[in-house]
Amino acid sequence: MPSRWKGKCQVGPDWGSNNCSRKIIGARFYSTGIPDQSLKLDSLSPRDHNGQGTHCASTAAGSAVQAASFNGLAKGIARGGAPHARIAVYKTLWGAQGIGYTSDFLAAIDDAIHDGVDVLSLSVGFPDENSFGALHAVQKGITVVYAAGNDGPRPQTLENTSPWVITVAASKVDRSFPTAITLGNNQHILVSIRV
Repeated sequence: MPSRWKGKCQVGPDWGSNNCSRKIIGARFYSTGIPDQSLKLDSLSPRDHNGQGTHCASTAAGSAVQAASFNGLAKGIARGGAPHARIAVYKTLWGAQGIGYTSDFLAAIDDAIHDGVDVLSLSVGFPDENSFGALHAVQKGITVVYAAGNDGPRPQTLENTSPWVITVAASKVDRSFPTAITLGNNQHILVSIRV
């Protein structure tokens, strides 16, 4: 644990203090103003039931996993871009629709600055509303990374254009995984999965 770290591990019904570790060093959640029906569909804790935050965190800082594969294909070592990095969770979006408010998001950025993060990786769909919160973090020496967005209208379209952040987008690898499949009638076909 970095000696300068000032964060905390906030607990909830399905997130105990043991969920924080040497990898996940902090966890908080923000639910001010979230409708009760949205909170009932989620957990009043830092736990990510939607999966987007977990996916992004593992891509950025996932530890090395030996013999990882996609259904037995492409077996090898899988790891995030910075596998020795530590993670602090700041949950501001709720339910499958990702309902959240700018006030909670800005409070999370302020807490992250105070806690001592080095990088903020923000995969959110409303960057215009919080770009000045990101600017505040950048002015404090924190690198801020935003998602480019998935809304188009065309390929190579960015949702976020704040000049003080790094904008990243996903792409695909031009790889094919041919797999032989035997059908119930013993017919053999070759299919190719592209990623």
